[in-house]
Amino acid sequence: MAYFPLHSRRSVGVIFSCLAAVVLEACATSESPTGDAGNGGTSTPGAGGSTGGSNTGGTSGDGGTTGVGGSVSGTGGASGSAGSSAGTTGTAGTTGTAGTTGSAGTTGTAGTTGTAGTTGAAGRGGTTGVAGTTGQAGRGGTSGSAGTTGTAGRGGTTGTAGRGGTTGTAGTTGTGGEAMIDCNAALPTGGTQRSSSNATGTAAGLSWAIWTNSGPGTITTFSVPAFAASWNGSGDFLARLGLQWNNTRKYDSYGTITAQFASRKTGSGGGYSYIGIYGWSTNPCVEFYIVDDSYNRLPVNPGNTTNKGTVTIDGGQYVLYTRNTNGTGGSKCGSSITSWVQFYSIRNTARTCGQITISDHFKAWAAAGMTLGNMDQAQILVETGGGTGSIEFPIANVTASTP
Repeated sequence: MAYFPLHSRRSVGVIFSCLAAVVLEACATSESPTGDAGNGGTSTPGAGGSTGGSNTGGTSGDGGTTGVGGSVSGTGGASGSAGSSAGTTGTAGTTGTAGTTGSAGTTGTAGTTGTAGTTGAAGRGGTTGVAGTTGQAGRGGTSGSAGTTGTAGRGGTTGTAGRGGTTGTAGTTGTGGEAMIDCNAALPTGGTQRSSSNATGTAAGLSWAIWTNSGPGTITTFSVPAFAASWNGSGDFLARLGLQWNNTRKYDSYGTITAQFASRKTGSGGGYSYIGIYGWSTNPCVEFYIVDDSYNRLPVNPGNTTNKGTVTIDGGQYVLYTRNTNGTGGSKCGSSITSWVQFYSIRNTARTCGQITISDHFKAWAAAGMTLGNMDQAQILVETGGGTGSIEFPIANVTASTP
């Protein structure tokens, strides 16, 4: 701090007072500097004047000039810029405390510029929602029960599948769907030919037979289910190939009995002719025919018959007949049987190829009161009543679902 001579203290004090007023006015009207508050200037009180003599009452010493207050500290620092994404606003700088008025105090140092507020940290993005759990696939509906296998016929209708629910019940399997048959098959080569009026044997796992009542005929068999036959004025002529059971079991104990055949004929068959299935049963003694073709026009009537109605089997309509006979060659039922009954199923329209469901004819006969006994045989047949001709069966097979 500077000191002035005594004689000028009053005027100087006045000057300082004016300056202080001017400075304070200027500080009040000027913009505050940015930064920390300046420290107030320290003022030292003026020394008191010397006490005058007691007699003369000396002049009282002037009071020390009041030191000029330090400059008002700078206004607090500017608020920090807002941080991106919701950053925290910087705290405003604290206003500096005004300096204490002192004597001729030194002008306070300008306050330091406040530090800018720290930019707020960027706000974190919201947490991504967890994807919903995928629902489990629905379980398939319960499969329908398998259809019961019936007797011969075409495949049953398949049940309709349920939509998005239980699978439709499987359709009942048709009564023995028809096997694929090559109606244009060729007769096998080779084979064994026999000329006889009465002979039997086996070939391709089946039984064959030939019989005539007037002169011999021929039959040719092969290593597969097929045969050929010929005749020339042989009277009543029969040639056949199929299953032979020898009367050991009832007709209905063999399950489904079927035949597949394909045939080509030439020449003539005399006054009557049957192409189809032939066989016998015993107890009762029955000779039976299923006629699908003839050298004569179908339907034929054997004569002296009783009509037992009609039935549709394997896609064709058959007329059912019975008749009593004593035959010309005896029966398969023993020498004591001299007369017996014949059963017929005669197709209305001829066919030369297809499947014959033999057991369905047995059922139709039973429903019409025509009951068989123990089964002796069921075979594919050609029978003629004279004439000259021949026939080939490139396919001639008979099977039973129960041996």
